[in-house]
Amino acid sequence: MAHVIRIYSAGAPEVMQLEALDLPPPGPGEVLLEQTAMGVNPLDVNQRKGLVPIALPSGLGLEGAGIVAAVGTGVSDLKPGDRVGYATGPLGGYASARLFPADRLVRLPDAVGDDVAASVLFKGITAQYLLKTTAQVKQGSRVLIYGAAGALGQLMCAWATHLGAQVLGVVSKPASVERAKAAGCDQVFVFDAQSLPSQVMQATQGCKVDVVYDSIGKDTFFASLDCLRPRGLMVSLGATSGQPPAVDPGVLNAKGSLFLTRPSLAAHTATIEEYQRRAQDVLDAIAGGIIQPRVWKSYALKDAAAAHADLEQGRSQGSIILTP
Repeated sequence: MAHVIRIYSAGAPEVMQLEALDLPPPGPGEVLLEQTAMGVNPLDVNQRKGLVPIALPSGLGLEGAGIVAAVGTGVSDLKPGDRVGYATGPLGGYASARLFPADRLVRLPDAVGDDVAASVLFKGITAQYLLKTTAQVKQGSRVLIYGAAGALGQLMCAWATHLGAQVLGVVSKPASVERAKAAGCDQVFVFDAQSLPSQVMQATQGCKVDVVYDSIGKDTFFASLDCLRPRGLMVSLGATSGQPPAVDPGVLNAKGSLFLTRPSLAAHTATIEEYQRRAQDVLDAIAGGIIQPRVWKSYALKDAAAAHADLEQGRSQGSIILTP
């Protein structure tokens, strides 16, 4: 008997319901995974609220870790007792146990605990593709990262610093400044739409930045564009303040032939090979001390609504996980 979170309509955290479910044996290519930890991410909140539409009724959650309990036919590289994690669909990560495609599971090294794996794989792979594929950050790059004190932002700031970039962080309140600096930012700004472009101009000696990673959306979009150098790259990766406004391509031209992209994890893990390669890069970054994932708070699965409320209201200071 598994316990799972399901939603039947979009809405507030309270739409999440805990249900008991009998799971069948794993089918071909599947494993039965007994989960010990499940990651909570902003995408989960947006799906629950209906900002990112999903077919209902549905489970929630795209990140977890645990122990293989049984394997289906055709599964040869995993066996019962193996420790594994994952950071992609199918939806349904908020569960004490679940069936999952074997080839989308990542073997966990002994040095990475289940709680850490469930807190870092989704965000770590996101940071990896944003820094190494979307913008190809390298020595001498200048980057502006919103949410620099949050779970994803802290990983990105540390990794970008390791890659040799000048890292400018943006936070929403003064209390978050020191946490962002500890993550590796060279300078941190408390967001103000009027002053941010001039602050970035001054911090870069008039050069502005090569790339902006904007996870906020509506409230920050045009200020972000004004922080970019000519032919700079605007990466719109979230919408915590609402969806960004529609953009006339002429605006991008007028502001310096700017580039604009809205990437997704799914498009960067579309093949098993790419997914496993990115996941291994994250695990290597942990082993090398490049990123140091931490769990800010753990909630029982039955308290998923409280976890969502903390994340949605900006109270979290890092990764959140659920436990059975």
